[in-house]
Amino acid sequence: MKQKADAMKVKFTLTMDDLIVDGREIDQVVLDWVSDMEHNDLLAISHSWISSQNFLTQRMTGLTRVGESSLTIEPLDDF
Repeated sequence: MKQKADAMKVKFTLTMDDLIVDGREIDQVVLDWVSDMEHNDLLAISHSWISSQNFLTQRMTGLTRVGESSLTIEPLDDF
């Protein structure tokens, strides 16, 4: 798969503790994935994560509560 000239490969790791999903209590969920992203889109995601208290519950169907969460963003390509 060919990347756009200004895109980079990025690994995301999302850790969520003490969740409620569809009424079920879950101790911990860890999701990781790799995406090709443009630098501006990556900055927008980072800003939204930092500035929104409801970032996850607004985007994940069935998720009604998250106790603690962290998002790690790791560039896999050189800048």
